[in-house]
Amino acid sequence: VPALATERRFAQRLRERLEEEQLLDGRYQLQQLPGGRLALPVLQEKLSQLRLPAEVPCERVRIQDPVPSRAARRRTPAQELRDELRRLLGGTWSEELERDVPHAWQRHGDLVLLSEDGFKAAPWERLGSALWETVASALGARRVARRGRVMPDGMRTPRVTLLLGQDGWVEHVDNGIRYTFDVTKCMFSPGNITEKLRVASLPCSGEVLVDLYAGIGYFTLPFLVHAGAAFVHACEWNSHAVEALHRTLVLNGVQDRCHIHAGDSRQLQLRDVADRVNLGLIPSSEEGWPVACRVLKKNTGGVLHIHHNVESPPVPAPPQSPALPAEQGSPEAAGSGGEAQHPTEGGGKDTLGARLRPEWQRWAEATATRIQGLLAELHGRPWRTSVLHVESVKSYAPRVHHLVLDLECRPVLP
Repeated sequence: VPALATERRFAQRLRERLEEEQLLDGRYQLQQLPGGRLALPVLQEKLSQLRLPAEVPCERVRIQDPVPSRAARRRTPAQELRDELRRLLGGTWSEELERDVPHAWQRHGDLVLLSEDGFKAAPWERLGSALWETVASALGARRVARRGRVMPDGMRTPRVTLLLGQDGWVEHVDNGIRYTFDVTKCMFSPGNITEKLRVASLPCSGEVLVDLYAGIGYFTLPFLVHAGAAFVHACEWNSHAVEALHRTLVLNGVQDRCHIHAGDSRQLQLRDVADRVNLGLIPSSEEGWPVACRVLKKNTGGVLHIHHNVESPPVPAPPQSPALPAEQGSPEAAGSGGEAQHPTEGGGKDTLGARLRPEWQRWAEATATRIQGLLAELHGRPWRTSVLHVESVKSYAPRVHHLVLDLECRPVLP
């Protein structure tokens, strides 16, 4: 490794010069040489740019056995796991086993949740509990579980096997909110973090909210803890998720501002209570639209947050799309010049411009029209629906996007 050697009293000045010019090689430590001198490692590929400072006496040297820096010696958890498994298997380690070690996992407190891929080869099975004890030790955990495919039972029940430990209950902190759930009975969806952060910033102070698909409280808790909702009616039909939601509400001290309606939300008896309704179900929340319309306050209306998976065919470049109409079925839809106005709730970025793909726009328009019709039929008078925001949460599958439509719904006053 190329280096610059200088007297110790000049080393700090030389180091500052090398760092300023981005010539210092951070992979190695400063190394002491005979005679009280220090050697500062220099990047090999930048030797041609090296201009020795005249004010600091130094010379070029080569270090045969450079000492790695502390950062370079720090191993990642994945490296630590592979090293421990190599030691466990000894001479039977192979490239096949190397490929069979998981590269990623979820951590929930002291429990590590492995993906379904990995540890499939026969040698792992022969290790028994020693394998999972090694995994836990390498990853700094006490319990280990492995996730399987989600069951097609309408409740998205996870197939999770507890491999080390006796109890599947964990606590997970997300955006300052403490969630608790049993990993063998309930799922946690880290992929929705952007939407959870967004709803946490919405202006819900004093509002009553209905969450039709509450789960363990992914959106119920942000609405209560951060957005300032006065009260939330949380609907959930999975008994394990209901138990987790009860515990999570208590953990966060908001149990007095939430009522859990256990059972099928389509049978919900509430009416005329909500300023806001969350429909956080994919691939489609369409079955919940009639219920959402019934629970909205009939004299003032409110806002629906409608989740849906929308197919997006590949396009070479984002097309320039015309603006969405601000109100479906309203003669006041267009402002001066015929261009619709699009408020964006909560100060979030407006996706109604160039980022809104034509197929997303068509879905938003069609949904607004459907909801307007449902409300008019329900109440026997006209309603207006205004698109406030369309949010792309994540890519759900190739060319399929998980979207959220914020739709304002108001009765037309006589």
